[in-house]
Amino acid sequence: MAEITTLREAVAKLIGDGDYVACEGFTHLIPFAAGHEIIRQEKRNLALVRMTPDIIHDQMIGMGCARELTFSWGGNPGVGSLHRFRDAVERGWPAPLKLYERSHADLANAYAAGASGLPFAVMRGYVGNDLPKHNPQIKTLICPFTGETLAAVPSVRPDVAVIHAQKADRKGNVLIYGIVGVQKEAVLAAKRSIVTVEEIVASLDAPRNATILPNWVVSAVCCVPRGARPSYAEGYYGRDNKFYSDWDEIARERETFLAWMTRHVMSTTDFADYERSLSAVQPKQVSHG
Repeated sequence: MAEITTLREAVAKLIGDGDYVACEGFTHLIPFAAGHEIIRQEKRNLALVRMTPDIIHDQMIGMGCARELTFSWGGNPGVGSLHRFRDAVERGWPAPLKLYERSHADLANAYAAGASGLPFAVMRGYVGNDLPKHNPQIKTLICPFTGETLAAVPSVRPDVAVIHAQKADRKGNVLIYGIVGVQKEAVLAAKRSIVTVEEIVASLDAPRNATILPNWVVSAVCCVPRGARPSYAEGYYGRDNKFYSDWDEIARERETFLAWMTRHVMSTTDFADYERSLSAVQPKQVSHG
């Protein structure tokens, strides 16, 4: 059953060094606040997985949290490269990063397989593709019914899934609406889960086709308003496009990256304090909206 607690307590209790951690969100509802708390608590040697790692993974990798990353696309959306990600892969700074690159279809199937308690997923894919040459996790098998050659990939079954959502009720049931990626599957596949939410309400007024995670599949619910910034939360706030553009310069060099992270993440107590820190920066520098 879900425990309503602080994000600091949830990360301390549920994420350990060396864990396999999925931080999912697609376009919106990206769990930035939770990622920052992982960084503040200096979690180490994590195996990270996300279909589309972006700035929050650049930050976790650059601050030495990760030993490996499973992904299907990585970048600063609409801007370009993730410089800290590239530095870890190309130069081993601050630590070497092992990569398991897979396709979108692969990881979508792998999360669904993990949510179903299966050890692997089967799919048509990787025909004429070079990824199997670079990722030893991608195998082939022969269908026992048709004789067709299919791709087999390990399911994604994280130790911990971390997501952001719009609402939870006081019992810990969680409501997600708008664009939904694999958040539901990530939580169902994981041994433990942390969900940050915009607000906790008396009861959930769910729009049609919304996703509801029942409290018995969630470990911890943490109320963190604006906890997906600079991404957006449907119904609450828009995307901070300026931040994504500014990040390209902040993260380009190690020194500017470390100075920014020290000032705005490591020297702040929580996400609200982080936002106050950003708002104090002069207009000619980075603003957070």
